[in-house]
Amino acid sequence: MNLLLLAIAPATIIILYIYFKDKFEKEPIAFLFKNFLLGVTLSVLITTILGGFAGKIIPLTIKTSVFQQFLKAFIVVALVEEFSKYIIVRYYAQRNKEFNEPFDGIVYAVMVSMGFATLENVLYVYQYGVSTGIVRAFTAVPAHATFAILMGYFMGKAKFSKNRVVLNFTGLFFATLFHGAYDFFLFINFIPGISIGAFISLFIGVFLSKKAIKKHQQSSVFRV
Repeated sequence: MNLLLLAIAPATIIILYIYFKDKFEKEPIAFLFKNFLLGVTLSVLITTILGGFAGKIIPLTIKTSVFQQFLKAFIVVALVEEFSKYIIVRYYAQRNKEFNEPFDGIVYAVMVSMGFATLENVLYVYQYGVSTGIVRAFTAVPAHATFAILMGYFMGKAKFSKNRVVLNFTGLFFATLFHGAYDFFLFINFIPGISIGAFISLFIGVFLSKKAIKKHQQSSVFRV
């Protein structure tokens, strides 16, 4: 199996899924691609820089410490990664004239997130092989998509609300919460059976993401 194809296929499928869910006023392909590229480049750069600082501020010395793994999952990984995506959606996509309805928050958040997830997936698949790529196609990559949809749902509302700051940070909060929960249960796999919590959090995230998509579809100003 071609490793590159295996690595990029999951994100590509998710991007197409969200693109076709944007039923009433699709976004320009060129602008979508720019957001994707920023996810591949800028969000990864921000994550690398902030992750380095976070790792120094919160040293993780005991791998079997539940508290230290909690800090790693929610702050060193989840908050840093989601903030890196949030910055791009907030200061690039949300300010653009093409961002003209709440559903666009989901679209652009997913594009940025899938850019990040694609590069991450390529690195993992080339390092660990086909089996890792297959597992991540049904876990890590869809998880990144659910975090993005939850973030984008609130950021879409924020663009057209007087409570923009609160709603934007609410999106960041929920993306970080679900990302942190997913990673935390995987990080404490030294506790037998606890990893099931990651899949439960992913299932809940998928359920809420579907509701978020449907709600913004129904409230679209372009809906006839």
